[in-house]
Parts: sequence; C-alpha cells; structure tokens
Amino acid sequence: MITPISSVTVLILALSINFLTAKDSSYDPLKTLEDAIIETHDFVVKDKKRNREIPVKVYLPNSDSSSPVVLFSHGLGGSKDNNPYLGNHWAKRGYLAVFMQHAGSDESVWKGVKPREMMNALKKAASAENAKLRYEDVPALIDSLESWNSKKDHPLYQKLDLSIIGMSGHSFGAITTQAVSGQQAIGGLINYTEDRIKAAVAFSPSSPQIGKPERAFGKVKIPWMLMTGTKDISPVGNADLDSRLSVFPALPKGDKYELVLDGAEHSAFSERALSGDKQTRNPNHHKTILALSTAFWDAYLRKDKDAKAWLKSDQVRDVLEEEDRWQKK
Repeated sequence: MITPISSVTVLILALSINFLTAKDSSYDPLKTLEDAIIETHDFVVKDKKRNREIPVKVYLPNSDSSSPVVLFSHGLGGSKDNNPYLGNHWAKRGYLAVFMQHAGSDESVWKGVKPREMMNALKKAASAENAKLRYEDVPALIDSLESWNSKKDHPLYQKLDLSIIGMSGHSFGAITTQAVSGQQAIGGLINYTEDRIKAAVAFSPSSPQIGKPERAFGKVKIPWMLMTGTKDISPVGNADLDSRLSVFPALPKGDKYELVLDGAEHSAFSERALSGDKQTRNPNHHKTILALSTAFWDAYLRKDKDAKAWLKSDQVRDVLEEEDRWQKK
C-alpha cells in the first residue's frame, strides 16, 4: 500500500531541496579541487631590444583549454619564487599565474652583502631607473607570452588566453602594477599603461612622492583592488600608511576596492618575515588575501556574476576579522 504524501510534506521537501541547491551553488573563492595538480615551469624572457633577461615562474593549472593569465611583480629584493601561496591558489582556480623577476631590484641586491651595508644597497636599488626597467619588463613579458603561446614546441603552446590578463604585485611590485595599469606619470609626458591588462591588484600600494594622488590615479579606467594593513610601513622608499591609504580616495568611481587588514605589517602579503617585524603573523590574513583577490579575478577577468555579487555583498565580512576595513566604490 502506498501512503499518500500530504501537500505540507511536498512543500517541506521542495524547500529543503531548494536550500541545499542554493547552498551547494553558493560562491566560494577559497574552494579548490582537492586533487588539483599544479605544474610549475621556469622560463627566461629575452628582451633583445633592451639586452635584458626576465626570469619567470609559471604556475600552470590542470586544464585542457587556454587559461586566463595573471601576472605578479615581486617587491624590492624579491624574486620569481616569492609568494607561492598566491600562485598555487590562483592556478588551482584555473588561472595561469606568471611571476616575474626584475634584475637590478631583485634578490641580487642583498645576496652576499654585509648586513651593515644591506639597507644602503636596498635604498640604492629603489631607484627611478629600476622602476622604469620594471615598467618595461611587463610589456616585454606579455610579448613573449604571446610568442610562446603560438609555438608548437613550447610547453605553454595554446595554454594562455591572452585576451584576459590581470596584473598584480607587492610593494615595489605594487608600484609596477600601478604604473602599467593606469597611473599617470608626472606631467603626463610618459605613459606606461599596458592596454592588454584588464584588471589589477596592488598589495601595499603607494602614492607618488611628487604630485597629488588625484592627478596620478584619477584617470584609472580598469578595475583595481588595493590591499594594505594598519602596520604596513616600509623602511625603504618612505612609503608610510598615509601614502598607502591616499590611493583609494583618488581613484574614480566604478569597480574599485580597498582592504585594510588590522595589524598587518608589510610582510603580511608575503611568506617570509622581515627583520623589522613587530607583530605576530595572523594566519587569517592570507586566507582573506586569497579570497578577495580570487573573487576579484573571477569577477573582472572571467566576468563571473556570482563573484561580483559576492564582492558587492556583506558576505565578504565572512572572511574578514572584525577590525579589518573593507570599502568599495
């Protein structure tokens, strides 16, 4: 005998199914496949025009189709091997992440240098000349990626979707990111904006030492996300907290975001502590950085409506701590 199902029972079942479906389909920027296999490859870009080499590390997602590309520029004294937590997570989310190394302001600045001479060496490397070299490294890298993507004998053959490129960087790498993603140079005589870049994330951004922030950032056309911390001060380059926090208000409205992590020092965005660190590293900082940067890439590189809705909603607070500051415009 078949027991009839009441209308109330049917309604409860329907609501349960809808709830579970909604829960399963909710957007989660931290979710990755447990068996995701990430390959890494080291290459060297040879820029013949400038007689310059640019080492790169590529985090290659496990995909049968071409992937959106995210570039990363390291901070002063860093290398292509820095910030693997970013490269691995972004690749597990389907992005082909390319971490570049800038000769002249990379790890060669401090390796083999006596401790008492290290600060002077770093300050000397944080020069306008090295900044210019960095800015020019970015289009040279993209040109090489286009070439590699078209060569059948190259490991990256048809792996990259170069119509979708995001740019990111930390500290000196954030300055590099800003310059190639829409920041205006003093006087407007030199423009390093790279039109192939569609969105940018700057970790520890800063305003130029000369000129008003509104002049530098008022004409940025693409989506930007800025991340800094309440203790994010660098001993090199005079980048204090006021400099970092003055960038966001100067940006025009439309798809612009800022995260200020409570208690985060300059090293919070990397994987290694700095000698002057005073705070205990907060493990939630990396979780927040990964969540927000991934949602940003999804929203503006993949045009994922759920990701954009997540960024615009109060759900972002779920990955933040109470004193973290999050704003958008």
